[in-house]
Parts: sequence; structure tokens; C-alpha cells
Amino acid sequence: MKTIIEPFRIKSVEPLRYTTREERERLLVAAGYNLFLIEAKDILIDLLTDSGTSAMSTEQWAALMRGDESYAGSESFFRMKRVVDELTGFRHMIPTHQGRAAERILFTVMCRPGHVVPNNTHFDTTRANIEFTGARAVDLPIPEAADTQARLDFKGNMDVEALERLIQETGAEHIPLAMLTVTNNSGGGQPVSMANIEAVRLVTSRYGIPFYLDACRFAENAWFIRQREPGYASWTPKQIAQKMFSLADGCTFSAKKDAFANIGGFLSTNDDRLAVQETNLLILTEGFPTYGGLAGRDLEAIAVGLQEVLEPAYLNYRIISTGYLGRHIADHGVPIVEPPGGHAIYIDAARMLPHIPRAQFPGQALAVELYRHAGIRAVEIGSVMFGDQARHELLRLAIPRRVYTQSHIDYVVEAILEVNARKEEIRGLEIAEEPPFLRHFSARFRPVSSVGQDASPAADVPGGPVR
Repeated sequence: MKTIIEPFRIKSVEPLRYTTREERERLLVAAGYNLFLIEAKDILIDLLTDSGTSAMSTEQWAALMRGDESYAGSESFFRMKRVVDELTGFRHMIPTHQGRAAERILFTVMCRPGHVVPNNTHFDTTRANIEFTGARAVDLPIPEAADTQARLDFKGNMDVEALERLIQETGAEHIPLAMLTVTNNSGGGQPVSMANIEAVRLVTSRYGIPFYLDACRFAENAWFIRQREPGYASWTPKQIAQKMFSLADGCTFSAKKDAFANIGGFLSTNDDRLAVQETNLLILTEGFPTYGGLAGRDLEAIAVGLQEVLEPAYLNYRIISTGYLGRHIADHGVPIVEPPGGHAIYIDAARMLPHIPRAQFPGQALAVELYRHAGIRAVEIGSVMFGDQARHELLRLAIPRRVYTQSHIDYVVEAILEVNARKEEIRGLEIAEEPPFLRHFSARFRPVSSVGQDASPAADVPGGPVR
């Protein structure tokens, strides 16, 4: 069949609220041109993130009623643990309220000033949690990833030769762990091959460096491996995922992505000593080890979601529907990170808006214009988010799981093409105020007075690493 239908039917609906362009302009001014600061009720199509925004299934809603809210020894914890243990094979599973909590615990225990943590590409919270300990986060994407238009099957891979050089130059004793983010979110949602995971494992094992996966979108990555990597076409997504995890020493995981949950995550490890330290920190800041800052009902939803996300019908729909958005805008001249990734489409804002210099944040300017024009919220992944460590100036359109239908996506396509038709009119932005950490969440901007005007010193970016 040429038409890929949603592999579900809708049982409950939530009304959307339409706003006028004049209303949206007022809202932008009040929010300092930061879409994080606009209330969700004033958004028509919300593509800010796919994190925690999924629609849960009937089985997940039913599982909520089983939630055991016992403070210690909750049966909901053990149900989730059985699912996670079967999937990942790690000896220890520590529940957390979301992925960044798992990151904070992991890096607090393992990192200190002078340490270096390599990754294919760190995402914002990962980098921030590493740098908060005084360690340094280093991105090692493959060289081909520098070209947003290059089409590679596994463009999210780590540069293994660069990893080897980094270890030799830095010293293995200064690298507490290496990570791979699957799929590579900041690199355009691009997948990582099994061969690359094996190669990274080989290098880290040779130097005695623990190897962790940032596994937020492990199922989408497994599907790409099944579709694109020789030798895996007959494997189930679950079998591929299990092999991915078997190559690592542990993982961080946000259940708000590939588990369809609205909150939650976990940290896993094979290291008994680390597990004790991590559990002690969990008790101090998150909660008892059998709930980890989560309600029992959330543990139940995660357990069900981790099984549902590996269903081939869902993954096939998920990847093809994301590609539908990417191909429809790319074929009409909008430059995207090629090829389309799993959870999002990334517009190359610098290429689309060459008249806006980097210091005027072309990705943020495009995000503002898309909201002003059509009520669509997306997120900048560029110099606002990553400062002078940004490799590209991108606008991410992250698609929540099981939330929007094809007609919603068609509306997004039309809006983007209409904005693209008058892109020369879009003006850049400068920073009016910013916080010391993760500035993209709460910084406030103002438009520059004319196209191409130099930004003020406050926006003379990109202001150093995002801390």
C-alpha cells in the first residue's frame, strides 16, 4: 500500500485553539521571542519536543489502574524492572523521574574536573550535566555529518578514529566513560549502525573505559538498523535492541521518548560498586530505589510502553511518517538535514536564511516566524542552545508519538513552504537577557532593526559553551 495509515484509532480527542496572527505577535513580544515561554494553550501544532508528549495506549491507561503506590517495594517497580532487565540485560536498573536525572546521577558519580567525556554528539542536558561537574564534553561525529545535505544510512555514527586519538592525547585515566547517543539527536536525529556501536565497544574495551548508551530513542535506532544494515533484515526490533545494549556497560534512558510515557526514565549499569553510589545519590535527591521519584502508575506505563514501542507496525509507521514531512518540504526547496531522521525533521536554517548571520540566530528567527505565521512551535538547535560549540544552525520539528495525523502534518508542510516563499523578509534576533545555564529554555530576545544588521554585544555569540 502506498498510503501509510496510523496503526491505531482515536478514542479520545483534545480540542485545539486557533489564534490570530495579531494574537501570536503579542504573545511573542510578551515571551521575549522565546517559544518555551509561550503557554501551550496558545500553540496550534506543538513540535517543540517529542519528550513526554506522546499519546498513551489503552493498555497503558489500563496499566495505570494497577499502580502500586507503596513507598518501598512497589510491585509496579518490579514489573518495570522485569521488562527493562529482559530488554537491556544490565545487572542494575535505577528508576529516575526523567532522563536528565539519570544523567545527573551518572555524571555526578563518575566525573570530576579534568575529565573528558566523548560522545557522537551530546544533547543539551547531557552536555550541561557533564560540564556542571567540571568535566568537558567532546563531540566526535563522523566528518560526513558536517554536510547537512549528505545522505548516509548511518550519519549519526561516532568517528572511531577520532575517539582513538582523543584517548591517546587525553589519557584513558582522564576519560571516565564514553557515550553514544542513539539516535543522534543533535546530529539531526540520525541513526547509529550496529557496526559503529561494536567499533566503539572495541576501542573502549581496549583502554578499559566504560561505554554507555544514551538510549532515549533506542527503538527507532533499532528499526533503522533492521532496514539499512546488512544482516539484520530478519531480526526483530527487540533482538536488535538487545544486541545494542549487550555491547554497552550501562545506559541512561528517558522514558518520555521511546516508551510513550509522559514522565520517567532510568539509569542502568553492570558495575556493582557504581550502582551502590548511584543508588545512594538517588535516595538523597530522587526517592527510594523502588520508585525513584515516580508514581507507581508511571512505572506501569513505562513497562507497557517499552514493549509497545518495539512493535514493527508502529516503528514502520513512525519512521515513514517522519520522512513524509521531510521529503515534502525538501522536495520543494527547504534544506533539511538529509536523510530524514527518526523522531524529527531538522531544517538547516543557516542554509535557508543565508542573509541572517550566525550571531543573529537564524534557527531561532525561523522558529519565531513559523509560530507567527501558523501557530506551530518548534525548537532551535544551534548557537542559542550550544553557544560556540554549535556545529549547525538548525530548527527541529520533533513529532510527538501517536498524537498528530497526516492532515496535521500536511498543515505543517503548507506553513513551512509559505514561510520559505518569503524567507528574505525574516529578520534576525539578539539576546536581551539570558541565564547562566541552558539558556535556550529562558533567554529573552529582541529583533534586530534591519536585515543583516550587526547584533549588539549582548548577542555577540555565541557567548561561550552553554553551561
